[in-house]
Amino acid sequence: MTDPDRPRHIEVGDDGQPVAAAEVTTSAGADGTVRASLHTPAGHVAPGRRASLVDAVMDLPEVQASARMEATIPRGDGESLERLRERTEDAVTRPAGSTTLLDANIPSQSQPPGPGQDPDGGTTS
Repeated sequence: MTDPDRPRHIEVGDDGQPVAAAEVTTSAGADGTVRASLHTPAGHVAPGRRASLVDAVMDLPEVQASARMEATIPRGDGESLERLRERTEDAVTRPAGSTTLLDANIPSQSQPPGPGQDPDGGTTS
């Protein structure tokens, strides 16, 4: 687990260039709260990159060991928001200036849905 006083920086990119990043901090102790701040530059970002950033954050061991998430997402970033809703439970969002705040529970198995599965654990046809 990372030092709770020191944020962890995560980046995803295209062709070796970062296109989206996040700062992730955890509260001390198991079953704590994770705070994530997601950032993307203005302009075009290839589809799927923002979802990849959310997956990278959610797959961190310290995130999976936590019970709650508080995330800050740029307002209008529907891809990140939708992926966070898929990977968390009981998500509540609210606008805050140029961002959207998300409060949610982290499921004990926060793995992404596999091919042919919907986010609720069923199968799609």
